[in-house]
Amino acid sequence: MPATPCAQLLLCLMSVSARLGLGRYVEDNEASDGLYSLLSLEQKRGSEDLLFRRPLRCLDMLATDGYFTFVASRPQLACAAFIIAEPSEVISLELSDVSIDCSAGDFIKMFDGWVLKGEKFPSSQDHQLPVHQRYTDYCSSTGPGAKSRSSQNVAMVFFRIQSPDSGFTLLVKKLHNPFPCNVMSQSPEGSFTMVIPHQRRNCSFSIIYPVELRLTELSLGQAKSNELSPQRQVWSGCSGSGDYVELLGGNGVDTSKMFPVADLCFSLSGLAQMKIGCDNSVVRLVSSGNYINRVSFQYRLLEHNELPRSRENSLDNFCTVE
Repeated sequence: MPATPCAQLLLCLMSVSARLGLGRYVEDNEASDGLYSLLSLEQKRGSEDLLFRRPLRCLDMLATDGYFTFVASRPQLACAAFIIAEPSEVISLELSDVSIDCSAGDFIKMFDGWVLKGEKFPSSQDHQLPVHQRYTDYCSSTGPGAKSRSSQNVAMVFFRIQSPDSGFTLLVKKLHNPFPCNVMSQSPEGSFTMVIPHQRRNCSFSIIYPVELRLTELSLGQAKSNELSPQRQVWSGCSGSGDYVELLGGNGVDTSKMFPVADLCFSLSGLAQMKIGCDNSVVRLVSSGNYINRVSFQYRLLEHNELPRSRENSLDNFCTVE
């Protein structure tokens, strides 16, 4: 039976988390036999009017609205819940029924984005808030609970709870986002269009898989003077143009630390495609705010026999894929 996109994504995250060291905090008797069925349930919405409810695990991934309750059976020192929505949604988080001891070192922190291997998505260059404003700390909040709203389709909750029977309930709600920016893909294949309407900002579409990217449309600006010739783009690069698209590859999630595969700063309506054999492939749209910029693309997972072969001094093979 084929795995759901969220199951595939969780397996990818578990592999990353194992290298990070988070995997050892997952309950041994629950993780191996419950993760796939857990994510299968995440994709089902019942006919009841009440929101979905289930327990929250120390290392977990949430892909639907609902109430998720964590109760510690023993000290849990490094737990994380990854929350993901559709590309056109943002995420609202709210804590309730919290029983932790902040003075003893317990904490619950909500983060606007994801943190993997010490890297943040979206990167500081692509997020409109400084890093310290992207955290919401329950222990520093003045009210009985704490709320957070993401700027994109991913959010995260970190928590440490040392006393048995202590815990909390997390309410997850998805909200419509008319202009999605900084998207983490749930699936290794699909299509998407990013639009930046007269805003000075950067938007990244991140795919945590090696993929083939096909750009089907690129519209940068509304004036001819904004369209640079391919010859100029090849020799001088696009960073000085103010409006351009980057294709990036790397083994982390911070776009500022990824390898630039290609950049485009002239409009095109034909097909441009490239294979990126990295753990993470990104389409990044940079906008000066002077124009309405738009990029449309398709992507699909590379088969094992399509992964680039290592060749010395080749820029096509800068990533190592296991």
